[in-house]
Amino acid sequence: MTDLSAFPIATRWKPGYPDRIQLYSVPTPNGVKVSIALEELELPFEPHFVDIMKNESWTPELLSLNPNGKIPAIIDPDGPSGKPIGLFESGAILLYLAEKTGRLLPADPARRYETIQWVFFQMASIGPMFGQLGFFHKFAGRDIADKRPLTRYVDESKRLLGVMETRLTGRKWFIDDDYTIADIAHVGWVRNLIGFYEARDLVGFDNFPAVDAWLKRMLERPAVQRGLTIPARG
Repeated sequence: MTDLSAFPIATRWKPGYPDRIQLYSVPTPNGVKVSIALEELELPFEPHFVDIMKNESWTPELLSLNPNGKIPAIIDPDGPSGKPIGLFESGAILLYLAEKTGRLLPADPARRYETIQWVFFQMASIGPMFGQLGFFHKFAGRDIADKRPLTRYVDESKRLLGVMETRLTGRKWFIDDDYTIADIAHVGWVRNLIGFYEARDLVGFDNFPAVDAWLKRMLERPAVQRGLTIPARG
């Protein structure tokens, strides 16, 4: 049996199946990237729900795996050279899982980097901007009298949707007919924008038909449907 005792997080969220990838997460837009990828890749994993509403991501055990105090994070008991490895940052985990399995990332070097650039686009732009829009539109930020921040994030979200629209027009996926981690990286954020954040009309989402059609294709995938609910909320 694999020994994960070197990882303090395993003392708080005890593994029932230490030979499987351990996922510490919440089904947020960043969290579901990893659960969807694991489902798509059919890798055995054990999910652990981290209650961020109770600040569990700031516990010493979680911080020992991710010093930035965020989800998702993983431990792969069968890491490089067969040794366990802990990882944080959803984009890095997507790359790791794709390279571990040789799937969801094109083998051709040019297309590989093309995929990675769209993952970075999501990490650097889509996530931060959509997240700020959600804060100023639906959460505490909506009570701020000065609406300039909301206007800025709405305008920037529209611009980014336009970037996605241009890319996806005439394409099934971000990398043409290849379904990749670039698609997985984006789906939770776009879904949240028009769903949980209730910003469909605010950003004029219906003006982006290629993005809408891509999202519908994503949400039809069984692995995506499963991944969007993992880990089950406590």
